[in-house]
Amino acid sequence: MNVWGVSTKDVVRLVRAGLIAAGAELAGLALMATAAWLLLKAAEQPPLASLTVAIVAVRTLALLRGGLRYAERLAGHEVVLRYLGALRTRVYTALLPHRVSRHSGGDLVTRLVSDVDAVQDAILRCLLPAGVAAFVGAVSTAVALVLSPVAGLVLAFGLLVTGAGLPWLCVRITRAAAAESAPARADLAERSVELITGRRELIAYGVHESTVDAAHTAVDALAVRDRATANRTSLLTATGMLVQLLTCVVIALTAGVSAPLTAALALGALAVFELVLPLTAAAQRWVEVRTSAERVRALLTEPSPARGSAVPEPGHLRLEGVSVVFGGRAPALDGVDLDLPPGKRVGILGPSGAGKTTLLNVLLGSVAPTSGQASLNGRALDEYDSALLPSVVSGALADAHVFHTTVRENLLLAKPGAADAELLAACSTAGFDLPLDREVGSDGDALSGGQRQRLILARAVLSAPPILVLDEPVEGLDPEHGDAVLADVLAATRGTVVLVTHRESQVAGFDEVLRLG
Repeated sequence: MNVWGVSTKDVVRLVRAGLIAAGAELAGLALMATAAWLLLKAAEQPPLASLTVAIVAVRTLALLRGGLRYAERLAGHEVVLRYLGALRTRVYTALLPHRVSRHSGGDLVTRLVSDVDAVQDAILRCLLPAGVAAFVGAVSTAVALVLSPVAGLVLAFGLLVTGAGLPWLCVRITRAAAAESAPARADLAERSVELITGRRELIAYGVHESTVDAAHTAVDALAVRDRATANRTSLLTATGMLVQLLTCVVIALTAGVSAPLTAALALGALAVFELVLPLTAAAQRWVEVRTSAERVRALLTEPSPARGSAVPEPGHLRLEGVSVVFGGRAPALDGVDLDLPPGKRVGILGPSGAGKTTLLNVLLGSVAPTSGQASLNGRALDEYDSALLPSVVSGALADAHVFHTTVRENLLLAKPGAADAELLAACSTAGFDLPLDREVGSDGDALSGGQRQRLILARAVLSAPPILVLDEPVEGLDPEHGDAVLADVLAATRGTVVLVTHRESQVAGFDEVLRLG
């Protein structure tokens, strides 16, 4: 086992898939050469008995090629998909401590989705084809050298140019282009996440259209670079096809053997090049997936951003002059002071776009202040292990994720190992009455908006953190029912509470009410 988590069984399965793929390609190559030999030999009108072996070989090789290719697809994808499932889990686990770190939201999404998917391409589209091409090319060259030394040398030279020289040039071209476009791609990823997750805030501050225009400009600039790179790599592909043609012609003219055998060598060489030519495109993809693989590797090997030990409970949370600015725009928060000693209840009021959700994210440690300080027990939040912060500060946010599984599994995220009685008690407190085995759909789309919100609220109740933050937890319910559910939740909460709401009546009796905007 190494940093990638590749086991011996994975290596054995991958080698097996490679050998099956090589067998399929050799069967196809032998089929092409045998068929060519058979056709020209038959033109000489020999006794039929002398062609029997070749006739049977053609039929056998045709069946063998198809069967081995099918087996290779099953074997290759089985090992890769099994491995990627485990790798995705490891990457997700490694990302948990990085909620507050140098990684941006767009970068986290890229790590979890695109970069891990790129590892699949690295194996199936780069490493495996290259290994198969090298093996089949070596075997083909050895056979050609035995039958005709001149043809073997010509074939070896052509394969080296096409299978090594052109991919090497492609790597250099693609690497230079990737280095130029990397900052632009990272900026575009961040802008995309910003447009998706922060659309309301962008509209509220009147910068939505300018942000969209900036994203379009970034896309256009990347498209220009990509077209230039594509033109160069296309030229390399055309060069490879020219080398293929010249090699086959030279073999046909210089083989120095019988006509049937010359045809077999020439058409066999043609078949080998069909396997080697895609390596230029694979080299281009390799540069892309190698960058992604390095990012995944860095994530799996880098130390946790945490510098502190376990967070003491119950915790005294304080914000002093906290301001948050996104992308150089107007502040989402501006100089907010908030003192949250144990047991205090604070209500936060304000119109949409006033920064209420941003404030909660600062308390949760999901957003770092641009200026000012957020501290817990006198120490800055970023000095604590962000993986441990949810044990102290947690709650129900409007955009909290609901996983595509059962109600029970979604609740157990808050308290692994909890008994069904505890789960049902939390659901009862939150006014959620669906069965624990009910499937909730992707991000809760099998539930109504109110049911989804109450499931998130039940999860927050079950976690019972010392500091509970609630972002309009009963939004979508009718006022009377929502007030009753909120009253039950507050009655069941013993620690500090921070409640964001539009309705002033819901924070009546709180120790402090903070108005934003």
